[in-house]
Amino acid sequence: FRHILVDEFQDTNRLQYVWLQLLAGGGAKVFAVGDDDQSIYRFRGAEVGNMREFERDYCGDNIIRLEQNYRSHGNILAAANAIIKNNRDRLGKNLWTDAGEGEPIRAFEAWSDLDEARFVVEEIRELVRDGIAPTQIAILYRSNAQSRVLEHELFTKSVPYKVYGGLRFFERQEIKHALAYLRLLGNPDDDTAFLRVVNFPTRGIGARSLENLQAAAHQSNSSLYNAAASLSGKAGQTVGAFIRLIETLRSETDKLPLPEIIEHVIEKSGLAQHYRLEKEGQERLENLDELINAAATFVDDDGVVMSVEGEGGALASFLAHASLESGEHQAGEGQEAVQLMSVHAAKGLEFDVVFITGLEQGLFPHDNAVNEGKDGLEEERRLMYVAVTRARQRLYLACAQTRMLHGQTRYCAPSAFLEEIPEALLLKLNKRVAATRASQETYGGGYGGSQSDYAAASEAGGLRVGQSVEHAKFGLGVIVATEGRGDDARVQVNFGGGTGMKWLALEYAKLTPV
Repeated sequence: FRHILVDEFQDTNRLQYVWLQLLAGGGAKVFAVGDDDQSIYRFRGAEVGNMREFERDYCGDNIIRLEQNYRSHGNILAAANAIIKNNRDRLGKNLWTDAGEGEPIRAFEAWSDLDEARFVVEEIRELVRDGIAPTQIAILYRSNAQSRVLEHELFTKSVPYKVYGGLRFFERQEIKHALAYLRLLGNPDDDTAFLRVVNFPTRGIGARSLENLQAAAHQSNSSLYNAAASLSGKAGQTVGAFIRLIETLRSETDKLPLPEIIEHVIEKSGLAQHYRLEKEGQERLENLDELINAAATFVDDDGVVMSVEGEGGALASFLAHASLESGEHQAGEGQEAVQLMSVHAAKGLEFDVVFITGLEQGLFPHDNAVNEGKDGLEEERRLMYVAVTRARQRLYLACAQTRMLHGQTRYCAPSAFLEEIPEALLLKLNKRVAATRASQETYGGGYGGSQSDYAAASEAGGLRVGQSVEHAKFGLGVIVATEGRGDDARVQVNFGGGTGMKWLALEYAKLTPV
């Protein structure tokens, strides 16, 4: 070829670069377009160093930097530039726009991942009331498992949403498998659940064995589970082993709390080991961990008795909840909806309003990447750069001080990427506060750091975190968070009982200190 054009050059791998050299070996003119700051597919073999080598092998001084940005307002671009400049060995560029600085970047630090989700969804409802189209609002997260808490809050507040480039939490393969095992514990006659997991993970139960089992069940007018005893030979042995597994799981989990039931079933059924051995099973394992978190949150929210037995037991209630939440609340075709997606899925897209959630050390940047050293951390920073530059007009950055992990509370530090953004670009919607007695009672624990690590409790309209107040409709409550000033001031109050947590605008709420 005399002329070769390569697009998205930052995503090429080593082998593709060698191909390019061979194709261009006859003196071809090569034109490559790419952005080394958006190279985020290292896990697929992409090599960001190819761009530096291309510069050396083909470009000389013939590099055209496309620095004027036509998407984002100036403050968003300034934040992106400030973050990415901390990476070394870049080709280098500095984005700018003639669209003006725009709004400041809003930062919110929640006490828990549940609070973070409540904040995000409440802000979205306000934005929609103000005329922003739901399709122009995106919630981004580093790990797909994070979507579960957000989906739950969107569902609770009846906000239509779509998961872009992926499945809703309760529709994911590994979650359906785990729920099928759990349904068999509560109801062995559930033939749909039985067929889903009788040979997953693989147990040597073939299609012919299942056909024979279904025929036997039909003939005796019984469930597949009960008909298993009629099988003989190898089919009888393999299906019988599965029946014994379910009976053992039922016996072993009889007196366990709900989160421990789910954790035990995931491990002893072989699901966890199956995904540990799968090449890209880490994400599925994270989703299974999040199912345990969902159970822990469900028990906290509903206060149900944790037992397998009985119609009203925790397991039956949780399975009914999971079935309801996986129902029709995701937006239908053509319906306007908020967009949920991982940062990787967001590459190439843009929205008027973007929420980046879970900005905590260990989550974003992710522990797995950081453990790989400088290259891993720099890829995480490029991922953050991609996330920030998805926003056109308004950008929210959210993190939580505590997050559920394996059904237990994990205490988090804010992401280092937040520290790389100049203070002048940020509008902090709340101040970091110590874990008050009220928040400890609400969320089950205080922060592990020393008191000196935190600012004094924030105040709004003369009210402070930890203060008891009375509302004409909701009754007595305790303030657990505050944000904003003047006419924009609002407080989050835990009213307990059936009312729970409420964000209230002080201009209208008329709270009385107690």
